This record gives sequence, structure tokens and C-alpha cells, in this order.
Amino acid sequence: MYEKLQILLDKTDKTAYQVSKETGVSTATLSNWKNGNYVPKADKLKKIADYFGVTVDYFLEK
Repeated sequence: MYEKLQILLDKTDKTAYQVSKETGVSTATLSNWKNGNYVPKADKLKKIADYFGVTVDYFLEK
């Protein structure tokens, strides 16, 4: 799932740090997601999806 976030980061030329600051989702959450430790909770995933203008399903689809 993090791969999809990375695609969005690359397309928009944003960093995880910028997304964190602009959404309020901590960099630790994004880092743990990247490292496969867990998936962000629904409310945080929604914030990230809204930020990029995609649905939560975008991250959940294989």
C-alpha cells in the first residue's frame, strides 16, 4: 500500500515530511507505514487520500 503513496509523492513532487505537515499525520505514522509495520488508521488514511484527491480505496486496491 505504501507504494501507492510513493507514486503520489513522486507525481506531485512532495515529500512525506510535507504531507505530514499539511495533513497532520505524523511522520512516524508515514515511516511505520513505509516500513510495513502497520497501515494508518482509517481517519489518517482518509486525510492522506483527501490531500491527494483520491479515495481511500485507491490505497486498499491491489
